[in-house]
Amino acid sequence: MAATGQERAILIGLQLKSRSRKSSGEAAPFTAEESLEELKALAESAGAEVEESIIQSRPAPDAATLIGSGKLAELCDLVHAQHADVALFDSELTPTQQRNIERALDCKVIDRTQLILDIFARRARTREGQLQVELAQLNYLLPRLTGRGVEMSRLGGGIGTRGPGETQLETDRRRIYRRLKKLNDDLESVRAGRGIQRRQRQSVPLATVAMVGYTNAGKSTLFNRLTGAEVLADAKMFATLDPTVRHVTLPSRRRVLLSDTVGFIRNLPTTLVKAFRATLEEVTEAALLLHVVDASSQHAAQQTGHVLKVLAEIGAENTKQILVMNKIDLIGDTPDGAHNLAQRILGEVRAPENSQAIAASARTGAGVPEVLELIDRLLPLDPIVHVRLRIPAAEGSAIHRLYEHGRVLAKRYRGDVCELEAEIPESLRKRFSAYVAD
Repeated sequence: MAATGQERAILIGLQLKSRSRKSSGEAAPFTAEESLEELKALAESAGAEVEESIIQSRPAPDAATLIGSGKLAELCDLVHAQHADVALFDSELTPTQQRNIERALDCKVIDRTQLILDIFARRARTREGQLQVELAQLNYLLPRLTGRGVEMSRLGGGIGTRGPGETQLETDRRRIYRRLKKLNDDLESVRAGRGIQRRQRQSVPLATVAMVGYTNAGKSTLFNRLTGAEVLADAKMFATLDPTVRHVTLPSRRRVLLSDTVGFIRNLPTTLVKAFRATLEEVTEAALLLHVVDASSQHAAQQTGHVLKVLAEIGAENTKQILVMNKIDLIGDTPDGAHNLAQRILGEVRAPENSQAIAASARTGAGVPEVLELIDRLLPLDPIVHVRLRIPAAEGSAIHRLYEHGRVLAKRYRGDVCELEAEIPESLRKRFSAYVAD
């Protein structure tokens, strides 16, 4: 029985017979049953109670109803018997298919893309995240407006009605296009702001390490373990959406920036990938990627392959990676065993040649010191040098930067000049070359 306030959901999957064979040299694809299990997790994250799941096997999708008229009639009986509120399809429906299915079922019909967009709308907390989600939702909904004026204008709660769904769907196409232009302009401002922030960070050369991985792989838990932050870590899919950046001190005492990004998922909607380009730029600009893999998942290879696919789509496929085999505490395996699993996965998914693997547990902390040491070893070296500097006392920002990113050994003032003796990274010494004393 569904809890009070929860929507009853029926899950519908499509098994294409032509796709049942495994491609040579690639990780085995998700079966229809495995894909429905992931859809169930998504539905529960969105607040639905899954009553039943069905799978239709066909050589190709039906153009009118996706699953065919016979299976649609069976689904209609099931929806009425279970008093279901929503039918969730594990495929992206065309506008025609969605309209036809809704008329037959007389209930709400949501496809995989709209479900993911709905979860993102619930998770977005920052202004940037909300803009990105709304842009993706409107681009998805725009071609689905025709012929659905009455249904689109109804108000209500539940899956698929969050974000712009309650307001924008009552407007005409012209107003929606104006809203899309406004969102794109606002996001361009965000990208410009991010560019300024990135250049400011690069003025003090701190390398950036970006965390990537399949959703629910344990990225946020590992991020908290490495940085001491308190980012929400939850078993729900996409528990964290907005990016977070923190300082991390490596064993060599170098400091780097660690960025936690949105989790990836199979068939991540292209509208979301495009909308989140500003956020994903943090990945493309990173010196090193920390690719977190759920070692306890039986689909670890497939999930890793999907993350690598998204990285290729955003132009980060050649960035050096560390494959962190997380959750080894759940499989009772030794670090050597998990390392062997990582090597097997790297071979199956054809990961970049510069990838390295290491086993760890973000929950227990096992292997985390070794992760930091590997980051330290793989990042470009920036040796510490001893310098004497003469900085005008009025340039407080330069003195502050020296204290923040170096070790000041001595300081004294001579008139309006501050003389300092310090140990700083070589790259920072180049930035302070105008102040180096003879």
